[in-house]
Amino acid sequence: MKLVHLSDLHIGKRFNDFSLMEDQSYILDQILEIIDREKPQAVLLCGDIYDKSTPSAEAVSLFDDFLCRLARRNTTVLIISGNHDSAERLAFGNRLFTENGIHISPVYNGDIKPVTLEDEWGSVDFWLLPFVKPMHVRRFFPDAQIENYTDAVRVAIENMPMDKTKRNVLLTHQFVTGCSAVGSEELTVGGTDNVDTSVFEDFCYVALGHIHGQQNLGGSNHIRYCGTPLKYSFSEESHHKSVTVTELDGDGGVKVTLCPLTPLREVRTICGTFAYLTDSANYIGTPTKDYLRVFLHDEDDVPEAMGKLMQIYPNIMELRYDNTRTRANQVIEAAENVQEKTPLQLFEELYEKQNNQPMSEEQRNLVLELLDGIGEGNV
Repeated sequence: MKLVHLSDLHIGKRFNDFSLMEDQSYILDQILEIIDREKPQAVLLCGDIYDKSTPSAEAVSLFDDFLCRLARRNTTVLIISGNHDSAERLAFGNRLFTENGIHISPVYNGDIKPVTLEDEWGSVDFWLLPFVKPMHVRRFFPDAQIENYTDAVRVAIENMPMDKTKRNVLLTHQFVTGCSAVGSEELTVGGTDNVDTSVFEDFCYVALGHIHGQQNLGGSNHIRYCGTPLKYSFSEESHHKSVTVTELDGDGGVKVTLCPLTPLREVRTICGTFAYLTDSANYIGTPTKDYLRVFLHDEDDVPEAMGKLMQIYPNIMELRYDNTRTRANQVIEAAENVQEKTPLQLFEELYEKQNNQPMSEEQRNLVLELLDGIGEGNV
């Protein structure tokens, strides 16, 4: 049985206040092309469909269009909610969707029934477990010992009417111990939301959502994060985004293939002096439409640098300085012998400690003019 594993679409997300709707529409078209080529029996969407629990009308419209196009392909679609989603809103109309092969996990109620699909080797049961916290599971199993996230997921799984002689696939959206986070996910301080991999031992494949970098866990590919289809932070700059295609054999063995995704705009960092970055010889032929973080190496701040650079690189998301001043910050302490020093000498000391370099002659003359103006009452 062939499956396409997706998660963390985060439809409607804004990245440093840039709307990504056009980028998300573009990548969803690519995903549909991969589905047409691979012809999976099911598409698994493992949470964080939207970026907010109350998505915009534009975000809902884009996902609605994606689902309608999936339904026309006669492929079973399995969807769970993530921590960014409203489980109630996402599950709206799920009984109607089921008639068209789209199965959406309801709000967790302690009673999970499988979605069963057939292939040449028999049946496969799919279990849709949305993002849960200990309090969600404790509500339905008050006598169970649930002290942490591992307990919560373990109790939820133990109360599934699972036939362990069959092939079982779990869709869930949790932070599993041992995964590598990239900083753009919402994680609990201290790792209190960790779920141990031992709770998944009865599944031949665990399709995970929540972590943005694709990776396997537990030393094999049967517990897997597929990652996001787009880069949602500069911490993901080095990632190679893809669609995970999983094939199950008759014995529950798993084969994973990655289908690369090419974004409409890349996320990357460029560095150099202002003069270098604005020299046409250095940017002609490069995709200046990309989402950029810029590090300027100029020792002095460049007036209106952002506006000037955006004439060449319209999608600058961050502008920072990487120079002597920013690389080594000194602790600024109270000046000594204040009474014996002139205002200019005190200012020169402060400037050098702040910027890790002495003032230039031009800067020194400017300060002298300002000090003279203050003395005359003109400033």
